Amino acid sequence: MMANKNSYKKSSFGPAFLFLEKARRTALADYYEFCRLMDDIADEPDVKNPEKELSFWKEEVSRMYEGTPVTDLGRRLQKDVRSFGMLPDRFLLLIEGMQADLAGRTYQTEQELEWYLLRVAVIVGRATLDILGVQGQQADQLSWELGRAVQITNIIRDVADDKKLGRVYLPAELLAKYGLTREAVLQEEMPPKLAGVLRELSARAEKHYQKAFSLMGLFPRLKMLPCKVMGYVYLKNLAKIRKEGFLVSVPVKLTKGEKLQSVFYALFKTIF
Repeated sequence: MMANKNSYKKSSFGPAFLFLEKARRTALADYYEFCRLMDDIADEPDVKNPEKELSFWKEEVSRMYEGTPVTDLGRRLQKDVRSFGMLPDRFLLLIEGMQADLAGRTYQTEQELEWYLLRVAVIVGRATLDILGVQGQQADQLSWELGRAVQITNIIRDVADDKKLGRVYLPAELLAKYGLTREAVLQEEMPPKLAGVLRELSARAEKHYQKAFSLMGLFPRLKMLPCKVMGYVYLKNLAKIRKEGFLVSVPVKLTKGEKLQSVFYALFKTIF
């Protein structure tokens, strides 16, 4: 399923892009479209051969860097990578993460989960910072902290939906600490002990958010606006999940109004 390249403008996140130059806004929209497309290939049931689709895009990324892309999106991304110095791993690691989803990869330890977080979240942060013109060791650290925080929030939020796909991202060691197994998470509606697992992960995510916000202070304020918006929106979502007690059968998400509150809070914190 192809995401509309201008869909970010229609979302609650739109104001975060208003202070960026057109070329950066366009590149972020293109990369966002790529991410959404890879995610849809891995998750949408109407994709007939997702492995083949991901293999095609892996080859298309190679063609982008060779100057011979065959898709409209590939041609747009080719211009973006040249303009902002984006490395191939910004695309290839994401594809590798989607391939892990399709293969049903499981994670025994939190260190193993880090392998996944790098591919589906941290690398997206690095690409975003490339486009924003923020690079270097501290930028990489920011992408690690914010990427971990956001993706752990996603994992907590989407436990019920992931179960429908036969996926459990919670590390087996952490589950065992609370007397649970992967099979129990998949078979039971919402095991009461699961709240303890998600609460511990939530506390870990909050520490990552705190470190990320601290690191944002090292960079130009307006360039950090998209990062601040992302951070405040997902942190507010995590707080809402905690308020609901973690054990819900459908993902707890923010309303459009709640998202906008976080967006304008980020604007306030950036400008004043």
